[in-house]
Amino acid sequence: MKTIKVLGTGCATCQRLLNDVNTLVVKNNWQARVEYVTDIATIMSYNIMATPALVVDEKVIMIGHPGAAKVEAALFKALQA
Repeated sequence: MKTIKVLGTGCATCQRLLNDVNTLVVKNNWQARVEYVTDIATIMSYNIMATPALVVDEKVIMIGHPGAAKVEAALFKALQA
């Protein structure tokens, strides 16, 4: 089972990414666990300068939220690896 993490501080964009990720996991029947990471020290350990960020199995695959379609494409690619 893959682990998907949404790194964010709780802002509206971070929440939107989390909601989109949860919806996409259910819609595509992906075997993945979704976590929402809000701890600043943990977020900083990923060496990112902005949130939200999307992480699959400890690899940052996206920073920001470019829309649900692009998130779905990125997740599909990352979950197939």
